[in-house]
Amino acid sequence: MANAEKVAAVAELTERFKDSTGAVLTEYRGLTVAQLAELRRSLGDHATFAVVKNTLTKIAVNEAGLDEQLSSMLVGPSAVAFVDGDVVEAAKGLRDFARANPLLVIKGGVLDGKAMSPSEITKLADLEPREVLLAKLAGAMKASLAGAAATFNALPVQLAQLAEALRAKRAEAEGGAPEAPAAEASSAEAPAAEASAPEAGAAEASAPEAGTPDAQAAPGDGDEG
Repeated sequence: MANAEKVAAVAELTERFKDSTGAVLTEYRGLTVAQLAELRRSLGDHATFAVVKNTLTKIAVNEAGLDEQLSSMLVGPSAVAFVDGDVVEAAKGLRDFARANPLLVIKGGVLDGKAMSPSEITKLADLEPREVLLAKLAGAMKASLAGAAATFNALPVQLAQLAEALRAKRAEAEGGAPEAPAAEASSAEAPAAEASAPEAGAAEASAPEAGTPDAQAAPGDGDEG
């Protein structure tokens, strides 16, 4: 490969490492061309699988700032799966293909600039696809919003019931208190009326009736004088 071609290849690899969501390094020793084509199909529409030269790739990962994460893996026949979309989908494709074709060995990779071990990539493959997770999240949010809406709708009714209960309690407290003194006053007035009745009778008894001896004696006393 001419020097200009090497420079162009390094530049392209560097750009892909920088722009990709994730990258998985593999060893493909012993895989046929047909198997490699099958692997590319299994990765989906948002990932590509490229056979690379270790010397050029080491330069590229260094320029991309991923030397510490990836350089040690660049031994033996190497190929890189560059992921531009759902990393879970690509991880599933690699895992499933490696199970059916043990000649494909997952060495490790990077996700958003962070190193990932082969076991971490396998765990990533066990997750549900991004679309399923988003659908579940949307469903949970919809259920939460529906519950909140039901609560808000019930609030006016509950507030009205509470206000009515408070109004009734206040009316009972204000209306019941004055009635007790009024009843006591009426019961106190009754004995007073009864007491005035004998006084009137006593006055009537003290006045002499016409025709009685006392009433007839009064004129006589006037004659004597």
